[in-house]
Amino acid sequence: MSIKLSRAAAICAAIALAGLSGACARIRDHKGYVVDSTLIGTVQPGVDNRESVSKTLGRPSFAGQFDGDKTWYYIARDTRQIAFRNPRPVSQMTLIVHFDAKGNVASVERAGMEKVARVSLYGDKTPTLGRDRGFFSELFGNIGRVGGVSQGGGTADNPN
Repeated sequence: MSIKLSRAAAICAAIALAGLSGACARIRDHKGYVVDSTLIGTVQPGVDNRESVSKTLGRPSFAGQFDGDKTWYYIARDTRQIAFRNPRPVSQMTLIVHFDAKGNVASVERAGMEKVARVSLYGDKTPTLGRDRGFFSELFGNIGRVGGVSQGGGTADNPN
Protein backbone atom coordinates (compact mmCIF):
# COMPACT_ATOMS: atom_id res chain seq x y z
CA MET A 1 0.00 0.00 0.00
CA SER A 2 2.85 2.42 0.76
CA ILE A 3 4.42 1.78 -2.68
CA LYS A 4 1.19 2.82 -4.40
CA LEU A 5 0.94 5.91 -2.18
CA SER A 6 4.54 6.98 -2.86
CA ARG A 7 4.09 6.35 -6.59
CA ALA A 8 0.90 8.47 -6.62
CA ALA A 9 2.68 11.24 -4.68
CA ALA A 10 5.58 11.19 -7.16
CA ILE A 11 3.17 11.42 -10.12
CA CYS A 12 1.28 14.32 -8.46
CA ALA A 13 4.56 16.10 -7.72
CA ALA A 14 5.72 15.65 -11.35
CA ILE A 15 2.42 17.04 -12.68
CA ALA A 16 2.57 20.00 -10.27
CA LEU A 17 6.18 20.72 -11.23
CA ALA A 18 5.32 20.60 -14.94
CA GLY A 19 2.38 22.96 -14.41
CA LEU A 20 4.41 25.44 -12.38
CA SER A 21 7.34 25.46 -14.79
CA GLY A 22 4.98 26.16 -17.69
CA ALA A 23 4.14 29.53 -16.15
CA CYS A 24 7.82 30.56 -16.32
CA ALA A 25 8.10 30.17 -20.08
CA ARG A 26 9.53 32.99 -22.16
CA ILE A 27 7.00 34.94 -24.15
CA ARG A 28 8.13 36.52 -27.41
CA ASP A 29 5.92 39.12 -29.01
CA HIS A 30 5.99 41.29 -32.11
CA LYS A 31 4.06 44.54 -32.22
CA GLY A 32 3.58 47.00 -35.02
CA TYR A 33 4.62 46.94 -38.63
CA VAL A 34 5.70 43.65 -40.20
CA VAL A 35 9.09 44.48 -41.68
CA ASP A 36 9.87 43.45 -45.25
CA SER A 37 13.37 44.74 -46.09
CA THR A 38 12.89 44.45 -49.85
CA LEU A 39 9.77 46.65 -49.75
CA ILE A 40 11.41 49.20 -47.47
CA GLY A 41 14.39 49.40 -49.80
CA THR A 42 12.18 50.27 -52.78
CA VAL A 43 10.97 53.59 -51.29
CA GLN A 44 13.21 56.25 -52.88
CA PRO A 45 13.33 60.01 -52.28
CA GLY A 46 12.35 62.01 -55.34
CA VAL A 47 10.78 58.97 -57.02
CA ASP A 48 7.87 57.96 -54.76
CA ASN A 49 4.92 59.93 -53.44
CA ARG A 50 2.28 59.38 -50.72
CA GLU A 51 0.17 57.10 -52.89
CA SER A 52 3.05 54.87 -53.97
CA VAL A 53 4.39 54.62 -50.40
CA SER A 54 0.91 53.73 -49.18
CA LYS A 55 0.60 51.03 -51.85
CA THR A 56 4.10 49.66 -51.16
CA LEU A 57 4.29 49.77 -47.36
CA GLY A 58 0.64 50.09 -46.37
CA ARG A 59 -0.80 52.54 -43.89
CA PRO A 60 1.74 53.99 -41.44
CA SER A 61 1.74 53.14 -37.75
CA PHE A 62 1.06 56.84 -37.21
CA ALA A 63 1.52 60.14 -39.00
CA GLY A 64 3.17 63.31 -37.74
CA GLN A 65 0.80 65.55 -35.80
CA PHE A 66 2.73 68.82 -35.78
CA ASP A 67 3.95 69.08 -39.36
CA GLY A 68 0.67 68.79 -41.25
CA ASP A 69 0.94 65.05 -42.01
CA LYS A 70 4.31 65.45 -43.78
CA THR A 71 5.92 62.59 -41.82
CA TRP A 72 4.88 58.94 -41.67
CA TYR A 73 6.22 56.51 -39.09
CA TYR A 74 6.37 52.72 -39.47
CA ILE A 75 7.31 51.08 -36.15
CA ALA A 76 8.09 47.42 -35.45
CA ARG A 77 9.10 46.11 -32.02
CA ASP A 78 10.07 42.69 -30.71
CA THR A 79 9.80 42.06 -26.96
CA ARG A 80 10.55 39.24 -24.54
CA GLN A 81 8.87 38.56 -21.24
CA ILE A 82 9.29 35.95 -18.52
CA ALA A 83 6.12 34.98 -16.64
CA PHE A 84 4.60 38.05 -15.02
CA ARG A 85 7.50 40.47 -15.49
CA ASN A 86 7.29 43.55 -17.69
CA PRO A 87 8.17 43.01 -21.36
CA ARG A 88 11.69 44.10 -22.42
CA PRO A 89 12.36 45.40 -25.93
CA VAL A 90 14.81 43.17 -27.81
CA SER A 91 14.78 44.93 -31.16
CA GLN A 92 13.02 47.89 -32.70
CA MET A 93 12.89 49.33 -36.19
CA THR A 94 11.49 52.77 -36.92
CA LEU A 95 11.11 53.84 -40.54
CA ILE A 96 10.48 57.57 -40.93
CA VAL A 97 9.29 58.82 -44.33
CA HIS A 98 9.33 62.61 -44.83
CA PHE A 99 7.23 64.21 -47.58
CA ASP A 100 7.63 67.64 -49.19
CA ALA A 101 4.79 70.12 -49.77
CA LYS A 102 3.77 68.39 -53.04
CA GLY A 103 3.51 64.97 -51.39
CA ASN A 104 6.71 63.51 -52.84
CA VAL A 105 9.16 61.59 -50.65
CA ALA A 106 11.85 63.99 -49.41
CA SER A 107 13.84 61.55 -47.25
CA VAL A 108 13.69 58.10 -45.66
CA GLU A 109 15.32 57.40 -42.28
CA ARG A 110 15.81 54.24 -40.26
CA ALA A 111 16.34 54.07 -36.53
CA GLY A 112 16.71 51.19 -34.11
CA MET A 113 17.14 50.55 -30.40
CA GLU A 114 19.18 53.75 -29.95
CA LYS A 115 15.90 55.71 -29.97
CA VAL A 116 14.34 53.67 -27.14
CA ALA A 117 14.17 55.68 -23.92
CA ARG A 118 13.95 54.04 -20.54
CA VAL A 119 11.60 55.88 -18.21
CA SER A 120 11.86 55.44 -14.45
CA LEU A 121 8.58 55.61 -12.61
CA TYR A 122 8.23 57.97 -9.67
CA GLY A 123 6.63 55.83 -6.98
CA ASP A 124 2.94 54.99 -7.04
CA LYS A 125 1.66 58.48 -7.81
CA THR A 126 2.32 61.04 -10.49
CA PRO A 127 3.39 64.30 -8.89
CA THR A 128 1.17 67.21 -9.87
CA LEU A 129 1.16 70.91 -9.19
CA GLY A 130 -1.62 72.39 -7.11
CA ARG A 131 -3.27 71.64 -3.82
CA ASP A 132 -2.99 68.34 -2.05
CA ARG A 133 -6.64 67.60 -1.33
CA GLY A 134 -7.78 64.75 0.86
CA PHE A 135 -10.60 62.28 0.30
CA PHE A 136 -13.31 64.31 2.05
CA SER A 137 -12.35 67.62 0.44
CA GLU A 138 -12.54 65.93 -2.96
CA LEU A 139 -15.91 64.40 -2.06
CA PHE A 140 -17.58 67.44 -0.48
CA GLY A 141 -15.47 70.30 -1.89
CA ASN A 142 -17.96 71.48 -4.52
CA ILE A 143 -20.99 71.74 -2.22
CA GLY A 144 -22.35 75.23 -2.55
CA ARG A 145 -20.35 76.03 -5.69
CA VAL A 146 -22.37 74.12 -8.27
CA GLY A 147 -25.70 75.46 -9.53
CA GLY A 148 -25.34 78.93 -8.06
CA VAL A 149 -27.03 82.01 -9.51
CA SER A 150 -25.42 83.03 -12.77
CA GLN A 151 -23.80 86.41 -12.95
CA GLY A 152 -24.47 88.13 -16.23
CA GLY A 153 -24.30 86.29 -19.51
CA GLY A 154 -28.02 86.66 -20.11
CA THR A 155 -29.67 87.04 -23.50
CA ALA A 156 -32.09 89.68 -24.77
CA ASP A 157 -35.05 87.38 -24.03
CA ASN A 158 -33.78 86.40 -20.57
CA PRO A 159 -31.67 89.09 -18.91
CA ASN A 160 -30.43 86.71 -16.18
